[in-house]
Amino acid sequence: MMMPVRCFSCGAVIADKWDEYDLRVNKNKEDAGAVLDALNVKRYCCRRMFIGNVELIDELIQFGRK
Repeated sequence: MMMPVRCFSCGAVIADKWDEYDLRVNKNKEDAGAVLDALNVKRYCCRRMFIGNVELIDELIQFGRK
């Protein structure tokens, strides 16, 4: 997972909340906005870090050294 440790805009630590967010939104199919509210992610810059994150590691790994 390549979630940034801090928000690019405000510098708040956000990576510690990623595992619970991922579990609840992608696996349990809960509403992303409600999960972010429950995790106390209030700033819109921090919320976009979660909403806009795309996990590319599985796609990039195939281009690594062999």
